[in-house]
Amino acid sequence: MEDKKKFIPLKDLEIYQLSRKLSAIAWKIYSRLSYQDKKVWGDQMLESVDSVGANITEGYGRYHYLEKMRFYFIARASLSEGKEHWLDLGFERGKVTTEEWDEICQIHKPLQIKLNNTISKTYDSKRGGNNER
Repeated sequence: MEDKKKFIPLKDLEIYQLSRKLSAIAWKIYSRLSYQDKKVWGDQMLESVDSVGANITEGYGRYHYLEKMRFYFIARASLSEGKEHWLDLGFERGKVTTEEWDEICQIHKPLQIKLNNTISKTYDSKRGGNNER
């Protein structure tokens, strides 16, 4: 019996896959905006949504559990900013369609839960004496 945990490639992580789906929707929305809408609303929306996957990636690449958790917390905050503020505002202003909003909501909740679980598991791995991925 082999007790060692197998390394999971980043692209196989469900939280990363979900963050990329959210980024794809955000890009689709951003791409059709006027220049003014991109500058006023779109740039910040896209940065916050893309930051989720970027911070998951950076956290996953870190060795020490505290560094991992720091980036996962930032990813969680970016998810909140992107969905709860920018995309919600875009939906209110008619920049996000009902279909897109529904898809965003279907991705957001599982991503939020799985990101919280990843943070908890990362913390718990330290208590078990295991700092590996």
